Amino acid sequence: MTRPYLSVVIPVYNEEANLETLFLRLTSVLDAAGKPYELVFTNDGSRDRSAALLEQFHRRRPQQVCIVDFNGNFGQHMAIMAAFEHVRGDVIVTMDADLQNPPEEIPKLLAEIEAGHDVVGGYRKDRRDTLFRRIASKLINSLRARITHIRMRDQGCMLRAYRREVVDNINASNETSTFIPALAYSFAANPTEIQVEHHARAAGKSKYRLYDLIRLNFDLMTGFSVVPLQMFTMFGIFVSILSTLFVIYLFIRRIVIGPEVQGVFTLFAILYFLVGVGIMGLGIIGEYVGRIYQEVRRRPRFVIKRILQPDAEPATADRGEALTHGTRGVD
Repeated sequence: MTRPYLSVVIPVYNEEANLETLFLRLTSVLDAAGKPYELVFTNDGSRDRSAALLEQFHRRRPQQVCIVDFNGNFGQHMAIMAAFEHVRGDVIVTMDADLQNPPEEIPKLLAEIEAGHDVVGGYRKDRRDTLFRRIASKLINSLRARITHIRMRDQGCMLRAYRREVVDNINASNETSTFIPALAYSFAANPTEIQVEHHARAAGKSKYRLYDLIRLNFDLMTGFSVVPLQMFTMFGIFVSILSTLFVIYLFIRRIVIGPEVQGVFTLFAILYFLVGVGIMGLGIIGEYVGRIYQEVRRRPRFVIKRILQPDAEPATADRGEALTHGTRGVD
């Protein structure tokens, strides 16, 4: 079997309404490119007909379609990581299944890779998202650039291309939770970004809730920088100095004026503020401790139920046992 030049990785979660159109457009574009390729779909615990449709794709293109079928829902980034462990191409492209990333933009990414770049990120032209998400994205991009020093114009765009060695380094990291584009940029020697088209979602609803977006950015901040801890430490030192000066002021006032009740509510306000700051600091520390806790447990990041590979029979777990990352695999 010919080794593919290109591997396209697509995480799928309840996208039955978009998959057929995606598959037709994707294969049309890649067939026209004239280079050997493979499509690696990860079914991230879909509860609709997505799994059945993916099986059909494998039967229609058995030489080019690989299906990684999760035992449950483990999230978009873990779906990509699982696919990364099974890709065979020299160039790997990631994209969403919701058709907001047009498959017709893939040749642009390949042209940049062939020009000598090892990571090519896309940033969305005329982004078709809600005003809230666009504003939130700009704020988070700005904050991330200041905290991590990773320069990405659009961290939320999934349409990206990586050379094989970058993906191999990502796989070797073996982190429980990570932010793949940022991790790739930290390994890249010559990254670049290009503008790509962005369409409104063709069908279905976005799978990212506000909580998921917040969690994703916590992973980004705590996974690539200790600046939040340093900022809180500096703020704590500053507040401690002010508190000491305030205590000295109250002590002198007590001596000069004597006991007084006036200002008690101000003291309570200051106390509540300091308690709030303390709780926030515990939350920041907790994020880092939580990451350490997840790493030292060494639990599988995801569980694979089966894998449908090109030129291979369906690989299933023996006696109903699931395939887990780090314990079993299919060659």
